Amino acid sequence: MDAALLFVLHDDEGGEIGAMRFIPKEEKFFDLFEELVGRIEAGGKLFLEMVENGAYSEAQAARLKEIEHEADIITHQTYEKMHTTFLTPLDREDICNLVNKMDSILDMTEAAAARIILYRVKEPSPTIVDQARVLNETIVKLKTIIHGLRDMKHASMILQTCVEIHTLENAGDVILRTTMAHLFENEPDVRELIKWKEIHERIEEAIDVCEDVSNIVEGIVLKNG
Repeated sequence: MDAALLFVLHDDEGGEIGAMRFIPKEEKFFDLFEELVGRIEAGGKLFLEMVENGAYSEAQAARLKEIEHEADIITHQTYEKMHTTFLTPLDREDICNLVNKMDSILDMTEAAAARIILYRVKEPSPTIVDQARVLNETIVKLKTIIHGLRDMKHASMILQTCVEIHTLENAGDVILRTTMAHLFENEPDVRELIKWKEIHERIEEAIDVCEDVSNIVEGIVLKNG
């Protein structure tokens, strides 16, 4: 059910003269969305630092796992808040889909880092660095649209940023396709090919989920803007 309320306005004679849409402001939800995207940003930055420096330390991977767990807690807090609030600022389905997809970004990022440690990757791959940079740039734009949700006066900016996120996702697709073509053509060791393929695909999945979040936000804005 739509969380917004519709008030019908009447003139002195009882005739209908228009309607006003009112979205209840339960600010805690927006606080939780912003906390969650903050954790996503922290995780993305840590992952980029790992691959840029070639550090690949277990301590960094463990910290990324902690950040992913912190995001899980915020996600569950949002679910709990949703079920104890009579009037939510957005449709309950939209809230659920939004935080679920946001949480999945960190799941995929942490999965990529875990595989780097598990497979004992020794040397950073330039294409992994390229992917991680696209992921981080996408997360920065995602943070912008999540913060913009507090006020629908930002609708135009949000929709434009959603287009930019789509463009970045396309760039990520190009990196993945080019990398896979190169691996299958030039990597003689099947085990190495499988390792790199899994890592690259997890990063691309994180970028894809960023676009999923963007699509949900776009739908929210078009519905409520």
